[in-house]
Amino acid sequence: MPAVIRPNIFYVGARDWDRRLFDELIPLPDGTTYNAYLIKGSTHTALLDTVDPPKTKELFANLDELGVEQIDYLIAHHAEQDHAGAIPDVLARYPAAKVVTNAKCRDLLQEHLLIAPERFIVVEDGAQLALGDRTLQFVFTPWVHWPETMCTYLVEDQILFSCDFFGAHLATSALFANDEARVYQSAKRYYAEIMMPFRANVVKNIAKVSAMPIQMIAPSHGPIYRQPEFIINAYCEWTNDQVKNLVLIPYVSMHGSTERMVQYVVKKLIERQIAVQPYNLTSTDIGELAMDLVDAATVVLGTPTVILGPHPQAVTATFLLNLLRPKVRWLSVIGSYGWGGKALEVIKGLVGNLKVELLEPVYIKGYPKEADFRELDRLVEQIATKHATI
Repeated sequence: MPAVIRPNIFYVGARDWDRRLFDELIPLPDGTTYNAYLIKGSTHTALLDTVDPPKTKELFANLDELGVEQIDYLIAHHAEQDHAGAIPDVLARYPAAKVVTNAKCRDLLQEHLLIAPERFIVVEDGAQLALGDRTLQFVFTPWVHWPETMCTYLVEDQILFSCDFFGAHLATSALFANDEARVYQSAKRYYAEIMMPFRANVVKNIAKVSAMPIQMIAPSHGPIYRQPEFIINAYCEWTNDQVKNLVLIPYVSMHGSTERMVQYVVKKLIERQIAVQPYNLTSTDIGELAMDLVDAATVVLGTPTVILGPHPQAVTATFLLNLLRPKVRWLSVIGSYGWGGKALEVIKGLVGNLKVELLEPVYIKGYPKEADFRELDRLVEQIATKHATI
């Protein structure tokens, strides 16, 4: 159902309580929302974004409940399906509507949704669009997280409609972010999985939007922030260059050798008062791992050798680590092999995006023996020395 944000400003999006996977990759333990907003000006009406196609009926039901007979402008902040997928249906229902977006987003929408060129109004960064008594200003935020992403600033009400920026995959009946502890965790997971690879661009765009007077931030996923400094400060914390005294150990073990090495390293790190979190990759929620990657100083990957290379689940974890580009400073590998292989070479070849120092791996034959534990002591000592500089 629709909800009033302020007079003549409405939430008309949809909650997806049951969705548990996004892009066939990202776990959604709390579902998500597809936030669309309607602004009724004194002369024109604007719809900001749509919904994922399966939720189109809910969008239309919300518009019907508000008695919306005409939409003049459909603001498209981002070309992904969860925001833009229902645009063709909206244009068919409201034939006078024009899609207002930037040139890059227009091109993507034409490619993916086959929208006719004459349905577009292309705007530049900083351009304004009058709705009568209200004014929309368009703020380009490229690479947060696609090249065409932008926000809309409602000048008179000082509301930033931020698209994926500051979002959270969290289906909740609450319109506003009142449960800050829960929202913080969901927003951090969202940042880790989606925004972290573009951290440098996120930092630039935080500075850009923070220069504007903002009373409210209305993202495309999750609840609305009536205290915008809450989420802005969180993003500043997540995107800075500081790391915490934390070691992550994503691992997989086939016959117990690698697991025994992991157990030993965990014990020794705890004795050194270094925070450590092992993640068994056979059962790990990658979103939880991604959240810890936001802060971790060191990653130690644990993997056995399968034929000639690392275990496929360890390869996936390494690929994701390289894809997410966290601010991790140190990286190492522990594990075992049976008769040979090139597991270390494969892993080293998968982390080209990371600006990390590689600590000497401990890769052994068979089950760990006394000499192998001494090598693990050497690695723990090296990690402790590095962490003393944090």
